[in-house]
Amino acid sequence: MGRALGALTGLALGDALGMPTQNLPRSAIRARYGDVLDALHPGPPENEISRGLPAGRVTDDTDQAVILGSLFVSGDGSVDPLRFAEALLAWEDRMRRAGSLDLLGPSTRRALVSLSSGVPPEETGRTGDTNGAAMRIAPVGVGVPPEPLSRLVDAVEQASRATHHTGIAIAGAAAIAAAVSAGIAGSALPESLDLAVAAARLGASRGSYAPGADVADRIVWARGLVAGRADAPDLIARLVGTGLATQEAVPAALAVASLHPGHLWDACRHAASLGGDTDTIAAMAGAVVGAHAGLGSVPPPILDRLAAANPDLALTTLADGLLAVRSRRTARI
Repeated sequence: MGRALGALTGLALGDALGMPTQNLPRSAIRARYGDVLDALHPGPPENEISRGLPAGRVTDDTDQAVILGSLFVSGDGSVDPLRFAEALLAWEDRMRRAGSLDLLGPSTRRALVSLSSGVPPEETGRTGDTNGAAMRIAPVGVGVPPEPLSRLVDAVEQASRATHHTGIAIAGAAAIAAAVSAGIAGSALPESLDLAVAAARLGASRGSYAPGADVADRIVWARGLVAGRADAPDLIARLVGTGLATQEAVPAALAVASLHPGHLWDACRHAASLGGDTDTIAAMAGAVVGAHAGLGSVPPPILDRLAAANPDLALTTLADGLLAVRSRRTARI
């Protein structure tokens, strides 16, 4: 239970840390917060997306992961694409009415517009190649054991089909899910990242073709690039990339995770300080490290503030449900 809750809470913690810094350049983050964030901060006035949000508030990354995870539990390991689309559209409507600008990403929006126009879910995700599938996939990693790996990738593909059914998106989501799942099973982080690469290679063969760099190869390259380097955050920001592209965000998140295998708080703080799509990258890094290290490194006042800012997340309940699904899947092997 500790690792499962660590994965889900790590996702939320990274997301909340990255909320005020998302879409800002690394130079602006340094000028306001220093080299590395040291606390949960409110959305600053210069951030058009998050300004005015209270410190500790999560964004779409956590909200969509919880939606996906809840449907995965209620579907006993399967996500109905139409129910998922309806839940996402209802979530966005609530966000709009609340005045939020942190709404659906480009691939998800295109797919849901197509779904609402009557296009079957088997076709709506054929162009989705951004990091939306990977940002919300951690609950599937909690709910599905890592072996056989092909079955885990099957679950990732099924959960991503409606919005991100391309080889690039599935590869990125499979990498995150595999790293989380292996952590839940007790693997050390380096071995889990090796499994993430294998999952990305399997995922790349699924779905529709989308042009872009190979996600598995970029994970391997990014890990090697930052190993032992004091300037690793700058290398990630400048060379790996921190944009919406799956082939940037996923290798960036796993590179950060590789540098902080036993320290969730540090992993999330550094990921949230990179610049670019910080909430998503920190959420993915947090889920992966949290699945291995649990919550012991996070200062209790930080966890209290995260819980107070998001009283309806119910992550313990979700973790229990996902582990029950995982247990049933393990029994079927």
